[in-house]
Amino acid sequence: MPKGPASSSSSLRGTRRTGVLFVCYANICRSPLAEGIFRELARQRGLDRDFTVDSAGVAAIVGAPPHAHSVAVARRNGITLTGKSRQLVRADLYRFQHILLLDRQVAALFDKLCGPSKARARGPVHDPRGATRLLATVSTPRARGAALDIRDPIGEPEDAFEQLYTQLDAHCLALLRALS
Repeated sequence: MPKGPASSSSSLRGTRRTGVLFVCYANICRSPLAEGIFRELARQRGLDRDFTVDSAGVAAIVGAPPHAHSVAVARRNGITLTGKSRQLVRADLYRFQHILLLDRQVAALFDKLCGPSKARARGPVHDPRGATRLLATVSTPRARGAALDIRDPIGEPEDAFEQLYTQLDAHCLALLRALS
């Protein structure tokens, strides 16, 4: 979750860091797990200094730790989830070059939360709307309907979180390949 500003640091290679933000509903199950997976994939490839990675929720349970099942499945895969959940804020539109939404419901709420603003007219070098997309479209550009959604496993047994991990791992790998 919050790890510092995007695009403000330089890697050892002298490039600006690319900000990647994963957004789900409450920021306790899916987006913290996606954040952890993406971080680990980047680290394994020696690209961790090239990215600033974070997660947020459109209706976050602010200050809550990642869900126990997300933590457990991440740990079994060599990933440590840290941080606390946080609410998506308008400033995130300008801090992150890539904002990945986890389902269509989140996308609809994102649009309501981050609608037009005078601040946007003065804002970023990049177009924040162009930087926002559903994560599933990265690995499956022709996905439609329910295939666009990464299902929220809240309230389900741990094996649903295993399935979530597998799905997020594939999408995060495709994202890393697209960005590197």
